[in-house]
Amino acid sequence: MPKKIVWDHVIKLKKEFVLKKRKVYLLSREEREEVHEFIEEQLRKRYIRLLKLPQIVLVFFVGKKDGKKHIVLVFK
Repeated sequence: MPKKIVWDHVIKLKKEFVLKKRKVYLLSREEREEVHEFIEEQLRKRYIRLLKLPQIVLVFFVGKKDGKKHIVLVFK
């Protein structure tokens, strides 16, 4: 198994950077809870970490054949 390496990447914003405004799509209470649980789990596993970047991430769900929903995150 490869040795774990801690990476510390910094995203430096250019002075001319402007936040992109996106349309807000409301999620149901169940979807909000699922997003919250997903984020908490990913943070706990250290797959993701909190950013200081003032940008939003698009979150939506895609229906699966078995009737369940798959969470999709889009970073732009």
